[in-house]
Amino acid sequence: MNKLCLLLAATLLLPGCAKKAEDKNQSVAPPATLVNVTQAQTRKLEIFEQTIGTMESLIDPGVGAEVGAKVLKIFAHAGQDVKKGQLLAILDATDYVLQKREAEAEIARIEALLTNQGRIVERNQRLVQKNFISQNAAEDASTQQSALREEQEAARARLASIEHNSSKTQVFSPIDGRVEKQIVSPGDFIKQGDPLFQLIGTQKLRAHLPFPEGVAAKLHPGQTVRLFTPTVPDQVYTTTIKEIKPLIGSNRAVDIIADVTDQNGWQGGASVNGKVILGEHAEAVVVPEASVVLRPAGEVVYVIKDNSASQHIVKTGLRQDGVVEITTGLSAGETVAVDGAAYLTDKAPVNVQQPKEGLQK
Repeated sequence: MNKLCLLLAATLLLPGCAKKAEDKNQSVAPPATLVNVTQAQTRKLEIFEQTIGTMESLIDPGVGAEVGAKVLKIFAHAGQDVKKGQLLAILDATDYVLQKREAEAEIARIEALLTNQGRIVERNQRLVQKNFISQNAAEDASTQQSALREEQEAARARLASIEHNSSKTQVFSPIDGRVEKQIVSPGDFIKQGDPLFQLIGTQKLRAHLPFPEGVAAKLHPGQTVRLFTPTVPDQVYTTTIKEIKPLIGSNRAVDIIADVTDQNGWQGGASVNGKVILGEHAEAVVVPEASVVLRPAGEVVYVIKDNSASQHIVKTGLRQDGVVEITTGLSAGETVAVDGAAYLTDKAPVNVQQPKEGLQK
């Protein structure tokens, strides 16, 4: 009787067990992977070599005293920007004022003697015509007149020299630039040639860019260089390679030189980032870096179509600004997975989120 009851219970349970097994088999199907997508685009990619160098000021004159005198006033100080012709300092010109008066008095004395001598020469000429004096006496008077004229010219030249030296008691900036160092102060007595200021010019700078010796063969004068400096972080200056130093330095680097002209805020001694453009790929097919996934077959991207991922084996080229160049295996305009691509397999079902905006050009 007990055996009959157990057999009947087992018979009744069999349909329920079969249904649970069927439900379990249906739940094994993989769920769709959530992905973001974008379209492969074409873009111009530059081939370049990049390094960090330094800026050098090509114009850094030392302003010295052209005459000896006492410093009366200083109008420029360290760190101050100055313009060409701007007054920097005034020296004591009292000695030159007195010398000028003396020279002017000497000229007036000679002019008076010259006027009187002119009358003597005229009178002697008339006396010679009347045979009252000899011709030699008349010639002596003319000689004295010529000597006085030479003395007059010498006195005028001395006056011009004094006036010229007097003008040097005002010290002007020879360039547009910045005062690097103020050397003297009011009250100092300076001699001719003593330094007063050290200026740094900002109109023309030179970038020194060290590149590894292995890169030297790719570089030549005339190539485009883009320069960035921390002192003006938002400014990019485009120039060309001016020259390449023939000697490799002790750091095994080649010194590349490029000039920078009339750039406000650029300073000598600052660091500079230099990018030398070697060439370009005008129509490169690019995708975001996240779209390229490494698989046993190599680098792949997943092309999304009809909510299904198709694996494309690709070859990559340049990598710049968050994008990867695809040289083979993908065409521009194809839709590829971005976020979530790493979780895909070939033929995997996908659920596409809001598409990402196109790549920034």
